[in-house]
Amino acid sequence: MQKVYNKILSVTGNVITVKASDVAYDELAEITTSRGKSLAQVIKLDEDIVSLQVFAGSQGIATNDELRFLGNPMRVTFSDNMLGRIFNGSGVPRDRGPQLTENMIQVAGPSVNPAKRIIPRNMIRTNIPMIDVFNSLVVSQKLPIFSVSGEPYNELLARIALQAEVDMIILGGIGLKYDQYMYFKNTLEEGGALSRSIFFVHTASDPIVEGLMVPDLCLAVAEKFALKGKNVLVLLTDMTNFADSLKEIAITMEQVPSNRGYPGDLYSQLAARYEKAVDFDDAGSVTILAVTTMPGDDVTHPVPDNTGYITEGQFYLRNGRIEPFGSLSRLKQQVNKDTREDHRAIMDGMIQLYAQFKETEEKRAMGFRMNEWDNKLLKYGQMFESQMMDLSVNISLEDALDLGWKILADCFKPEETALKSELTKKFWPKEID
Repeated sequence: MQKVYNKILSVTGNVITVKASDVAYDELAEITTSRGKSLAQVIKLDEDIVSLQVFAGSQGIATNDELRFLGNPMRVTFSDNMLGRIFNGSGVPRDRGPQLTENMIQVAGPSVNPAKRIIPRNMIRTNIPMIDVFNSLVVSQKLPIFSVSGEPYNELLARIALQAEVDMIILGGIGLKYDQYMYFKNTLEEGGALSRSIFFVHTASDPIVEGLMVPDLCLAVAEKFALKGKNVLVLLTDMTNFADSLKEIAITMEQVPSNRGYPGDLYSQLAARYEKAVDFDDAGSVTILAVTTMPGDDVTHPVPDNTGYITEGQFYLRNGRIEPFGSLSRLKQQVNKDTREDHRAIMDGMIQLYAQFKETEEKRAMGFRMNEWDNKLLKYGQMFESQMMDLSVNISLEDALDLGWKILADCFKPEETALKSELTKKFWPKEID
């Protein structure tokens, strides 16, 4: 039988405290106020003193309001009816569609048993050359996009959502501005991808604590669809907002702060989400691509710093492009050995020449005289940036490899590229040679 309490000991920020017994960590409670009902979740147990975070915020809660524990943790609906739908950080529809209450599943469960996982071996094609050619995204990979505010990371996620060769997309927005939320919705709707997508969106105007649930909601639903055989791509933006929500709760709970005020378990909190990426041996998969904004472009900030120890590489988004230096997919070797025989050669050769271009660009800026080789490198670098690095380029992997050969042939002779002669004989454009 559910117990009802009508004495709240304290209200601090979005956290309330009551005296109760037989309560479990993460258990949900329902608070009845003069404004209606609100959900809260147990976040701390100290003998019979229970602290709960209120999803809708504590404004309007009085110390004599009624509180009833529900006896279960946070749950979310799971069914094919979710496709094309948009929910908030509490799992409630925000698209004015009907409430879905069938087949409720637990949120924030444990990661998948490693015995059920297989070694990543399949590529997710995105039609973005800087990903497909140079840092391939692999099924069940967990990768962050390191960026600063103002970069088009949400536009990049929207393009990946439209173009990625997966069965379905689950998008989690944490602290989104309203126009960013509408951008995702309109872009996927116009591109015909909304019908294979599910949104869990927390906007900047929503209660902060709801943002904490967005990754868990996305990943719980993704895991269930993966078990049904679907290859699911989870896109999260922005995990720094998620960490900031953790920080605010920790401050409210008067926890001893760690680096820059973040809670001491920040690594564990992030890892618990990223480790949900999985490729099942007898079903589908979950792949995670998550934006992490770096305050002040500081990669040593606690959020990107901890993230780098958890994930399998990273994409750096700078000046509206995915940077070739620093960006890394540690699993690309698992797949690009099986794509086309020239993939590894083009990937390595073009980046080496681009590095030489950057050195030549510095020489030119310093007023040094340019020789013939320098001029070739300058031409090559400009073509590489405009035709390969530009995020608006939308071509298949094979077309991108062919384009790479064409750019090389426009700028160099075959022997100047340091590529193997058997590859240049086979792939060098005949009309230019």
